[in-house]
Amino acid sequence: MPQSMQSDKNQVTSAQTPDFEKAEMDLLRESLRLSYKERFLRATRLYKIQQTMKKAVITHKPFIGK
Repeated sequence: MPQSMQSDKNQVTSAQTPDFEKAEMDLLRESLRLSYKERFLRATRLYKIQQTMKKAVITHKPFIGK
């Protein structure tokens, strides 16, 4: 494999690095485009998930070998 191809493979460009601030702003813009009904439905779905997770109990059963 030529040296130039190998060095290109290891380089990370700015387009490849994650831009979390941009992603967050994109999500906010997308949310603002939703109608009030869609916002309400998403909020109630998240609330139901939160209530379910609050009631959840994690149990551990020890492994019993035969």
